[in-house]
Amino acid sequence: MRYNFKFDIVRHRRKFFAVSIAITLIGIVMLAIFNLNYGVDFRAGTNFDITVGQATDQAKAADIFKNAGYDPSTLTVGGTNNDRVTARFDKVLGQADETKVQAAFKAVYGDKVSMEVNTVDTEIARDLAVKAIYAVLASTIGIVIYVSIRFEWRFAIAAIISLLHDAFIVVSLFSIFRLEVDLPFIAAILTIIGYSINDTIVIFDRVRENLRFAKLKTFDDLAELVNRSIWQTMTRSINTVITVLIAALCLFIFGSPAIRLFSLAMIFGLVSGTYSSVFIASPIWLLLKNRTLGSKAAKPAVEK
Repeated sequence: MRYNFKFDIVRHRRKFFAVSIAITLIGIVMLAIFNLNYGVDFRAGTNFDITVGQATDQAKAADIFKNAGYDPSTLTVGGTNNDRVTARFDKVLGQADETKVQAAFKAVYGDKVSMEVNTVDTEIARDLAVKAIYAVLASTIGIVIYVSIRFEWRFAIAAIISLLHDAFIVVSLFSIFRLEVDLPFIAAILTIIGYSINDTIVIFDRVRENLRFAKLKTFDDLAELVNRSIWQTMTRSINTVITVLIAALCLFIFGSPAIRLFSLAMIFGLVSGTYSSVFIASPIWLLLKNRTLGSKAAKPAVEK
């Protein structure tokens, strides 16, 4: 008996591949031309996080820095009562500069002013960037080994392509919109990889279960099995992504400026992860598995 899925995902796989390839190519071009917009974590500079004890605004904070003789590269005002000023400089400032900035704010807001300063020199920035790459590679290799042991190498290849797809989609979007990349961004990438592989494995587990009772002779039989497996887990996938997406949106809207880009990266990654698990990973496994059928009775389904 054929499974009556609402939408034939396999038949339209080329459209989904085209969307992912288009975003990836745009991202590659943007990376080649503009690179990423690295934050202070990955480039030398100094970050001031100043709590002034009362409501303020960006224009007033900018005037204080200007009167003290400083021009921060980025300046934001946040906190529960708009009482926190965050300023970032592309150069490393010394102790004398820190004292001068703190004195300038105390002259306006009084002794309630408190300040936290984070400075990253060139060597530390380079070391952080290298370790971030190692962290992503290590997690990816671990996932490949796990999927290969639990399932088979075809599932592992499909899973790793899906994971790389998710990570690069988020990187591409940050490059296209010139969003800042810092250590929380790397944490978001690692979280996205974990979420995406979990979603992918749920679908792959259903595929494996359905394989036990399937009699596959043609590509159409295999395509039906994949479509059935995806739709059997679709409700779970939608419910999961909506639940996590609501949390990420709340962090983005109501959270502090320090975690806003982290939340945005999570939003991009959650959407991309669900998309790749359903529309990328499973069709790739299908194409790989089709080579083992040894039947030419039917040709692969194509879009109409």
